[in-house]
Amino acid sequence: MIRLFLVGYMGAGKTKLGQAIAKELQLSFVDLDQYIEERRFKPIPALFAEFGEEGFRKIEQGYLREVAQFENVLIATGGGTACFENNMDFMNSAGDTVYLQLNAEELFKRLHRKKQNRPLLNTVSDDDLLTKIREMLSQRESFYNKAKYILPTGSLNKEESLTLFKQIYSKPPSPTI
Repeated sequence: MIRLFLVGYMGAGKTKLGQAIAKELQLSFVDLDQYIEERRFKPIPALFAEFGEEGFRKIEQGYLREVAQFENVLIATGGGTACFENNMDFMNSAGDTVYLQLNAEELFKRLHRKKQNRPLLNTVSDDDLLTKIREMLSQRESFYNKAKYILPTGSLNKEESLTLFKQIYSKPPSPTI
């Protein structure tokens, strides 16, 4: 039985790469944000607007625990999922976790045109976006680094990232320090 969680900052490729990994490993694929939207009948930005970030994180935690009951699944989490409600420890106990690691500059390239769909970035000016990404990444990285596997995808394309994943995931995880 395999239960695999992808974590990392928004725009890291958890959904796109996650779909490719799930196909390669013959696993079901669940995008946690999409799952929440389907269950709540509202897009994530609307849930943030209605409940605030704290309220949304409680909702997210409940659905994370629900999908963590699935077997032979890859779950692409939201960018903040690992950073709240002891979710990272929970995911590590429920299955394998993989951090898709990118630096702030690479994330900026991916996010600057799509930030309107990101509740935590949609009000940030283009001039301040890189600074905001650096700040948030700095706050979140200690959670992401608790993952059993770290996949430094950087500027790799999907196929290169998939190859790297297969190399890293075939080895036992490094002991935590």
